[in-house]
Amino acid sequence: MRIVVSEFMSLDGVVQAPGGPEEDTDGGFAHGGWSHPFFDPEVVGGAFADALAKAEALLFGRRTWQTMAAAWPERAGDPFADRMNAIPKYVVSRTLSDEDLTWDNTTRIPGGEAVPRIRQLREGGGGDLLVMGSPSLVRALLREGMVDELRLVIMPVLLGGGKSIFPGDGAQRPLELVSTATSPAGAQVSTYRPVAEKEKDKE
Repeated sequence: MRIVVSEFMSLDGVVQAPGGPEEDTDGGFAHGGWSHPFFDPEVVGGAFADALAKAEALLFGRRTWQTMAAAWPERAGDPFADRMNAIPKYVVSRTLSDEDLTWDNTTRIPGGEAVPRIRQLREGGGGDLLVMGSPSLVRALLREGMVDELRLVIMPVLLGGGKSIFPGDGAQRPLELVSTATSPAGAQVSTYRPVAEKEKDKE
């Protein structure tokens, strides 16, 4: 499976709470919902619909899973929501129990086993394993070299601080720009892959 990361991101690299004011206020973050002025159904919505259509399963960190699990089941009847509810899902968590997994088709991955378990999924073959939000998890996957594609919806706003998906370990990780599109509101939908992927394709 390819691990594909899809994120709303500010121009200064913040991914925290794009969806709403109460989504994630850690660190006193006060800009929740900042993505809304730049969302359009064709370019930005289309990028997420395309990523979901190619996914065989979804992978989340605990907080993002809980936010999604509280929102999508009650939207049943919408094709995007129906797909979100039906697709297999994995959540990495040290605190959730199996009894907490109220969102259909969810499997828990214990936090201490995350890297080897996700590596097993990745090596098992199949379609894309799509990660949305989940900055701590994405940081770990990038650090381990386990992200096969980054789909970043970069929006023309500076947030001045907040959670990022990028490791702060000083390592250099070259990427290849695969595609880009610009929405009418100035959001840039850019797809990147590790340079190593390009070299593999040549072999």
